[in-house]
Amino acid sequence: MPLDGAATAGGPGAVPDATPGSRPRSVSDVTLSVNGTRHHLPALESRVTLLDALREQVGLTGTKKGCDRGECGACTVIVDGRRVKSCLTLAVMQEGRSVTTIEGLARDDELHPVQEAFVRRDAFQCGICTPGQIMSAVACIEEGHTGSVDEIREWMSGNLCRCSCYPNVVDAVADAAKAVRR
Repeated sequence: MPLDGAATAGGPGAVPDATPGSRPRSVSDVTLSVNGTRHHLPALESRVTLLDALREQVGLTGTKKGCDRGECGACTVIVDGRRVKSCLTLAVMQEGRSVTTIEGLARDDELHPVQEAFVRRDAFQCGICTPGQIMSAVACIEEGHTGSVDEIREWMSGNLCRCSCYPNVVDAVADAAKAVRR
């Protein structure tokens, strides 16, 4: 390797960067299972987050990019039944796992009970946090963390809302939990 750190010929999985003198990037062929559909992403850079792969490669833009630091929860998706902040995980790490996004909740023309409850309880204003709130609510219910208002607040606390719809979100989660238990 040259003394300036520039890459010469890249090895397997390396693609030279367009910037002269930079190091090769690592790429992988990745297949993601998203909402029951397999998406082959050839030559995906290993540093691409699940959030960016979903939005830019798969074309599912319902998952929102909020803070891009895992603080707001707008990017929450469900991976193998667990909520995940997709801005904090790499897409290559999700190969072989089942990813569910906001687009995968409704069945045909029928909204998921959480989506119905959010509409009924007016649990959104600007909508930026709504997909992450809904995905987190689905997981919260599936995890069994809806025994009380305080428990719902605690388990939904990783999702921020700039419009302060928290009381409506809590009501929507409680309503949806009852509907799911029927």
